[in-house]
Amino acid sequence: MNPNLESDLLRTFVAIAETKNFTRASEIVGRTQSAVSIQMKKLEEIVDGKLFDRGPRGVTLTSSGEQLVKDAKRILSLLDQAAASLQSDPLNGTVRIGIPEEYGGTFLPCVLSRFAKTHPQAEVTVRCAQSAALNTGLEKGELDLVVLHEEATKIGGEILLNNPVVWITSDTYRQHECVPMPVAVYDSGCWWRDWALACLEQQKKDYKISYISSSTFGLQAAVSSGIAVGILAQSQIPPDCRELTPEEGFPRLQGTNIVLRQRVQHECSTKSGMAQAIRDAFQASRA
Repeated sequence: MNPNLESDLLRTFVAIAETKNFTRASEIVGRTQSAVSIQMKKLEEIVDGKLFDRGPRGVTLTSSGEQLVKDAKRILSLLDQAAASLQSDPLNGTVRIGIPEEYGGTFLPCVLSRFAKTHPQAEVTVRCAQSAALNTGLEKGELDLVVLHEEATKIGGEILLNNPVVWITSDTYRQHECVPMPVAVYDSGCWWRDWALACLEQQKKDYKISYISSSTFGLQAAVSSGIAVGILAQSQIPPDCRELTPEEGFPRLQGTNIVLRQRVQHECSTKSGMAQAIRDAFQASRA
């Protein structure tokens, strides 16, 4: 094995191992998917072995990959600790973050973890919940910074990313061709649910509600398993599913933004540093 393992290669490798998806890993490391593929080809050449097996539901590690990922995590942890020890002005204090559940397993936790390692004296807590609950937590003073989904027509926070809401279906089960068409929706009171049902009525589609969930993960599972079609943010489409197009009779729904809100009246350097880390994460995801 060539010992010259670059840390950037290891960070990308760990991101893929954790997300089991090259696209999501590219969002975490702030690179294009093609660049990530090139990185992993280079890493496999360095270790002289295959690290991934690709399947219909994502990628899995080979035995060589399982062995490398343990060492890679230890190496990256030591590098992050070394970087933290060299900080001339580390931040301290407490910052309480709220993020939507669908980002609980993707790039934001990695950014928050790196922030904690870079600023070891800062105490960071994270709450994952739906946007409405997070916004309530901010208003009650239980959270300092929140990332929320918000209708594009509203202006109530700093826009981090425009994330269109689209209809999706399974490539395998093609439930959008069924009559009546089974639909997966959020619980009552969710504006995404209202959008979906209004669109179906406007298009005069014969449908039935087959699955109701309070979580994005539930909707992803319903569509992936062939129970129903559903609506999700464009960035949250599972790898075995695809967006339904206007040509197929599924027009784009209203836009949605991902926004950052914070308690300005309680601003401090630690909270400002975390807010910038969140901005940087979303900026990298657009690169």
